Amino acid sequence: MSIAWNNKTNWLKSAHNTKWCLIGCAIGDFGTIGYFQITDHSLTTLNVMLLAMLNGLITSIMLETIILYKSDFSFRDALKTAFGMSFISMLAMEAAMNITDYLLTGGAILNWWVIPIALLAGFVTPWPYNYWRLQKYKKCCH
Repeated sequence: MSIAWNNKTNWLKSAHNTKWCLIGCAIGDFGTIGYFQITDHSLTTLNVMLLAMLNGLITSIMLETIILYKSDFSFRDALKTAFGMSFISMLAMEAAMNITDYLLTGGAILNWWVIPIALLAGFVTPWPYNYWRLQKYKKCCH
C-alpha cells in the first residue's frame, strides 16, 4: 500500500506535532550546550553534544507527557505515548540539530545565527516521518 503524500490536513497536523517535539528537544539540547559553553569543563565536544542530545530527548518526552496529560491521558498513558510514538522523530531531530551545529561551528557552540538553522534542520528531518506515520497508522502524539 503506497502512502498519499498530498493530504494537507495531515501535513499540518504532523507539522504541529513536530513543532512540539522540536520545542522539547531544543530546550534540553540548547540548554545543555549553553551551560557547557559558559562553564569551565573538561568534556570533549562529542561528549557535550551526546549529553545535549540525551537531555533534548528527556525534555521532549517530559513536555509531550505534560501536553498529553493535560489532554486527559493518564500519566502512564501520556508517558508511554510520548516515549513510544515520537522517539524516532526525536532521535532524527536531535541528530539533525547537532550535525548542523557541528558542521557550522565545530560543535557544541551556540551562536545567534546557528540556532534558527539548527531548528530548521531539526524540524524538516523528522517531519516527513511524522506525516507518514499519521497517514499510514493514523497515529500522532497529540
